[in-house]
Amino acid sequence: MQQEEKREVHTGEGRLLRVYGIVQGVGFRPFVKRAADALGIRGSVCNRGPFVEIRAFGSGQSLNLLKKRILTSPPERAVILKFDETPLTEAAPMGPFVIRESSKISGEIFVSPDIAICPACEKELFDRNNRRYLHPFINCTSCGPRVTILDGMPYDRERTSMKAFPMCERCRYEYTHPSTRRYDAQPVCCNDCGPRVYLLHPGKAYSLPVRVEDLPKEETDHAAISAARRCIREGGIVAIKGIGGFHLCCDAANEEAVSLLRARKHRPAKPFAVMMRDLNAVRRECALGGEEEAVLAGHQKPIVLLPKQKSGTRLAPSIAPGQDTVGVMLPYAPLQLLLFRYDDGIEIPDALVMTSANASGAPICRDDAGALSELSDLCDLILSHNREIRLRCDDSVMTFFEHRPYMIRRSRGYAPLPFVVGQPFSGCVLAVGGELKNTFCIAKGSLLYPSPYVGDMGDVRTGRALSESVTRMEHLLEAAPTVVACDLHPGYQTSAYAKGLGLPLVTVQHHYAHVLSCLAENDALDETVYGVSFDGTGYGTDGTVWGGEILLSNLDGFSRAASITSFPQSGGDAAAREGWRIAVGCLAEKLGRDAAIQMGERLFLGSKAELTMQLALSEHGINTVTSTSAGRLFDAASAILGIRRCSTFEGEASMALETAAERYLAAHPEKEEVPALQGPETWQRGADGRLLLPTDQLLPELARRRLAGEDAGALALWFHESLAAQVAAALSFLRKKSGISKAALTGGVYQNLLFLRLTKAYLERDHFSVLLHSMVPPNDGGICLGQAVAALHALEKEKAK
Repeated sequence: MQQEEKREVHTGEGRLLRVYGIVQGVGFRPFVKRAADALGIRGSVCNRGPFVEIRAFGSGQSLNLLKKRILTSPPERAVILKFDETPLTEAAPMGPFVIRESSKISGEIFVSPDIAICPACEKELFDRNNRRYLHPFINCTSCGPRVTILDGMPYDRERTSMKAFPMCERCRYEYTHPSTRRYDAQPVCCNDCGPRVYLLHPGKAYSLPVRVEDLPKEETDHAAISAARRCIREGGIVAIKGIGGFHLCCDAANEEAVSLLRARKHRPAKPFAVMMRDLNAVRRECALGGEEEAVLAGHQKPIVLLPKQKSGTRLAPSIAPGQDTVGVMLPYAPLQLLLFRYDDGIEIPDALVMTSANASGAPICRDDAGALSELSDLCDLILSHNREIRLRCDDSVMTFFEHRPYMIRRSRGYAPLPFVVGQPFSGCVLAVGGELKNTFCIAKGSLLYPSPYVGDMGDVRTGRALSESVTRMEHLLEAAPTVVACDLHPGYQTSAYAKGLGLPLVTVQHHYAHVLSCLAENDALDETVYGVSFDGTGYGTDGTVWGGEILLSNLDGFSRAASITSFPQSGGDAAAREGWRIAVGCLAEKLGRDAAIQMGERLFLGSKAELTMQLALSEHGINTVTSTSAGRLFDAASAILGIRRCSTFEGEASMALETAAERYLAAHPEKEEVPALQGPETWQRGADGRLLLPTDQLLPELARRRLAGEDAGALALWFHESLAAQVAAALSFLRKKSGISKAALTGGVYQNLLFLRLTKAYLERDHFSVLLHSMVPPNDGGICLGQAVAALHALEKEKAK
């Protein structure tokens, strides 16, 4: 036995160790006890809410070895963010090292996200000789639900929804004995004592909450899982309750089933996520790199956007129509594994559509009442269970950029892990986030906790979900915000919610919040940067629609250094969906009304009557706003090139434009170039003195060249290159006066990886340092972080007064 494993008891000195981070719900206390026992250390370990507290007594050498083990080889799912150590002068206790009952104090809180099923539990799940064979809720100290079942901290069973399921004798033995994998595993259960699955029939009336005991035997447990599998195999759609909410599921290789789901959800083109049985299925359908594989198979298991294979695939064409990528995930809950593999003789395909179960615009359903009322028209069967979900948590979505994760939606597996910033903030604030892709953020000092994904605030149900989630997160984090931050837009639902809380209000301009979120993620809040904040829409300080902004920014505020050239955005909400409206308006601004109509007809933007009516709106100022939206510019380019005249979901036209450009570039790699530009010193200035990027020249040039017969893909690439070159030229020109050589690229437009790559490359070629997002979405799902930073800084300034 190695020296550090000796069990000789020492009582030479005592130390108080406090370990902060994700150290609850990951088997940390059992790990500490096993290490202490092996090293002959006396004392105790206890959950204290904000941290794990260890009182350790032994020789200096053994205590040093304990510290080393904690810091270098903690449990697999633990994340240590801080470690404090102070001497103890009290006498060493008699007896062995023990795990003490949790006790609660105030302080920093770290709540573990839900953890995907681990390999050991998956092996047991399909072991006929194991007592948890085919158990839909198998878990251990290394995996299983965490935040979605949690009522409060410290993390113990009585403060979770698992308190409704008393442990059987055998589970209690495992829970209380250090030699087992489930020692101190709070959700531990088995087929005898755990939650149960059951079927619900859409349209049928049930007494809620459903009692499994009252249901027919053929609609519960094994029979329920087999019925769901049979329905999927026969081309049906099943709503399935997971860890953080329901999914709608069907055979991803069955075009008829996928088309039926699209028709029922009124979702003609937005890509569906696909859950695949294993990595072999993923490799058949997608090109898979090492970084992507590690994340797909890791303990978070998000949806990862992967390139489609060119041949040999089985997925239905309508899974992601017109796209060269598909969103893929692996099963992360035991019930999902049982959909693919079960002891009932039913053959199930190795790829299933697994999309969030919700009515259009509403948050994901999390209970039977919601499923029966909102999903009955969408599915043929509901497979539910009686473990309650306390906090909604949709699937996370990411892609990769330059071999690093690039988050699109941060939720399951990641939220509510905090971001730590270097600024010495104090106080507690709530930032309610954006109107679209809403997430909120609770900040306590220098710890900022973005929430799981909530949804789009246009639906009253999403507003209720926001309020419910804020209340629960405040309780879990023991947070009492004294300030609330929201968007500057006075008409947003999030703004109304924030004002209704009765707290002091900090309003934060939308694009500045984007920049601050990028700075916070990069821990660069003490720096001044040019924030290139490009997205679809945001309320400007001048009351107009912003969206193509270059903001000279730091923690104290921003100035609008430059923007794209403004244009009339006519047609209200329709203008955000129908790029042809923006296109004809921009053409008319540059070329005149008659030329725009003639050109628009030839480009099939619309009929003469449609184009005339659209221009009449802007000419008379009817339902028209002044806009610098970069997102709408991409939509207009897509329409002019005949790629997408209208969008059926947010970003569709822009995504199609990017795909066309990428396809052309893949076929003609030699065509990539930096377009020649007229010097920024000749560019126009806005009334406020800001530099205007000559984006008003782009759409007329696209139209002329397209009508001259140039390839749409080549012109799509030219558009990306030209806009990126204008951004780089603008920053280079502005630097001459400011001396600032650092840029932050943020906003929903920078989900476009081609535009991101080009902008970054052009800036770095000109010796700029470029900050990017990675684990915080560049879209509106990330602005809550920037809002929270702004509110914390406002608190600090108020205290300084």
